[in-house]
Amino acid sequence: MTDRITTLDNRFGYAASSEQRNKVLRNTYWLLSLSMVPTILGAWLGVATGITAALTPGISMIVFMVGAFGLMFAVEKFKNSAAGVPLLLGFTFFMGLMLSRLIGSVLGLSNGASLIMLAFAGTGGVFFGMATLSTVIKRDLSSMGKFLFIGMIMVLIAAVANIFLQSSALMITLSVLVIGISSAFILYDLKRVQNGEETNYISATLGVYISLYNIFSNLLALLGIFGGERD
Repeated sequence: MTDRITTLDNRFGYAASSEQRNKVLRNTYWLLSLSMVPTILGAWLGVATGITAALTPGISMIVFMVGAFGLMFAVEKFKNSAAGVPLLLGFTFFMGLMLSRLIGSVLGLSNGASLIMLAFAGTGGVFFGMATLSTVIKRDLSSMGKFLFIGMIMVLIAAVANIFLQSSALMITLSVLVIGISSAFILYDLKRVQNGEETNYISATLGVYISLYNIFSNLLALLGIFGGERD
């Protein structure tokens, strides 16, 4: 009788754990969708005012690094409080604002609008593919995070160096690497939520959003280089 009660307790515990994981995943998808609104508003404001286009590449990089890392730190610090969601939305607004420099440049092309839509569709396709793959793969991917993080740090260092080197070949190579690493990060982050390793949906949304942002911006840059048409 005791064994049977223990078995029932384990089953109910597993059911609760599964329900919690599904709740975190649903909230992550919901907040991720909501975060697109301030991103679009920030990008529109930046294009309309030209505030980021007026910055030099070096100053723009400094503003981006300070603002992005500062807001990410704030989101992680307050992720368990009522300020977590507003801070995340503020972060996505800032990221949209910083994206406006690239969007404004692409919109200067005769087919700029179609390239933006293509980059958006491509990013959505990558996300759908990684989200689907995360439900199919059964193996533990926890060890993958360390290698992805090291790879992204190396790419970031190379990107900063390329501000001075101004190498087009290196820029293209880095964009391809960022798209690949960020795609793997989406798979990794979603798998952590599904396995119950990540239980905070704000933190989960932050990770997936950054990956989607990196994919979209670098894909748009590549499309502008190879598919841009000038009048």
